[in-house]
Amino acid sequence: MAKKNVLGRGLDALIEGADSVNQEHVAATSIDEIQISKIEANPWQPRTTFDEEALQDLANSIKEVGIIQPLTLRKVSENKYQIIAGERRFRASKLAGLEKVPAFIRESDDDRMLELALIENIQREDLDAIEISLSYQRLLDECQITQEELSERVGKKRSTVANYLRLLKLPAVIQKAIRDREISMGHARAIINIEDSETQIMLYKQIVKYDFSVRKIEEIVRKINSEESQEKEQKKENKKTPFSPEYDELKKHLTKHFSTNIDFKINNKGAGKIVIPFNSDKDLERIIGVLDKLNN
Repeated sequence: MAKKNVLGRGLDALIEGADSVNQEHVAATSIDEIQISKIEANPWQPRTTFDEEALQDLANSIKEVGIIQPLTLRKVSENKYQIIAGERRFRASKLAGLEKVPAFIRESDDDRMLELALIENIQREDLDAIEISLSYQRLLDECQITQEELSERVGKKRSTVANYLRLLKLPAVIQKAIRDREISMGHARAIINIEDSETQIMLYKQIVKYDFSVRKIEEIVRKINSEESQEKEQKKENKKTPFSPEYDELKKHLTKHFSTNIDFKINNKGAGKIVIPFNSDKDLERIIGVLDKLNN
């Protein structure tokens, strides 16, 4: 028999006659461990191709930290389940060599009952941010409602709902850290503003190692994004105005003459400036001395 991990209870506090549907509520909000051999793909899956490299990356992540987001399955017979959501996780799990995967099981098409059960579950105070995010995502995927409708159902601002959903885009190791309460929701919201997943993981490790505050991480993220933005602008400018061989030769000559990396800033019209960087007051005095010699 599959082991169940019931996430929510107390549906009778929301609707009348809950005793008669309590079993349905358990089925809607519990996690089962299902044999991969008993799962089949959804024949109506709109995605027909899967990036093999991305799948292997996900498989490696699953080997390391497990599956953070359970699949959602529909029971089609006694020993057969069909994927409603999570085919990519299913394929990666097979690559990782798993025999079982965690899953939510839908035994009924009663979307209203599922919706009530999930909303009631979200109101619990002991849920971590990822559990809330997963419940929000299930409401969107399985009950086919919009983010605006979701925010009305759960009584939260749309921006709050969006912030929770964004957590599911973080690397699995960080999602696990949120579930284990190694880092806070505030830390996670700061980290997610970084695009590169390796940098996100680096920041997470620094939080754990140095006990950085949310404010400290926000400052680091702003600095990283500012530097990346400047680099992108510089690359964009360089792409717009590639230097001619003559400019390259002049740049090399001036760099050697001033003993510092000379740079040109040129716009599309050909106008620009020569940048002579210096490292200290003493270095600036040296460069001024070189300029003085040119005037003599």
